[in-house]
Amino acid sequence: MIVNERMTTFVDSFNPEKPDYLEALEREALETNVPIIRPQMQSFMKTLLTMSRPKRILEVGCAIGFSALWMRECCEAEITTIEKYEKRIPIAKANFEKYDPDHRITLLEGDALEILPTLEGPYDLIFMDAAKGQYLNFLPEILRLLAPGGILLSDNVLQDGDIIESRFAITRRDRTIHSRMREYLYTLTHHEDLQTSILTVADGATISIKR
Repeated sequence: MIVNERMTTFVDSFNPEKPDYLEALEREALETNVPIIRPQMQSFMKTLLTMSRPKRILEVGCAIGFSALWMRECCEAEITTIEKYEKRIPIAKANFEKYDPDHRITLLEGDALEILPTLEGPYDLIFMDAAKGQYLNFLPEILRLLAPGGILLSDNVLQDGDIIESRFAITRRDRTIHSRMREYLYTLTHHEDLQTSILTVADGATISIKR
């Protein structure tokens, strides 16, 4: 935990109820160990979308479609989302078929490294929630696609607090992600085209504005 669990539970207790179908999808994700955005990120994202009113959103990392559907509930934007994991794509498709009646969500199947160069911007908001070790590799195309004044929101950047530990305190299999995420955070906070803040919301997030 990044923030004390008691405090997190207290804060979460103020969140309004979600639509029934999103509550059901959230329970299903938790039961099947599918990673979705945490309640604190849901709340933050809703406030951010209400404030910024994006018209076009790009999401990198769809999973079963929960976050895309959550964003759909929060604003009127057209949403494009990318997913490469073959087992989750049919689930996301089925969820969009049921819960996106006006077809505002477009699902692109495949590797984001291959798909991103084929897209045309600008996007008002880009949500990064895919393979954490790939964030840095996605960034050049993300910056190309992001509108001036647009928002880049990146999730899970503090790795449940592991990011502050020495790489030698991290299990060997996680050291590559650990070093790449630290490099990603440095790049965002020192990039001349971005103004970035690192937040301890949920599992850590960054919010970057393109100058």
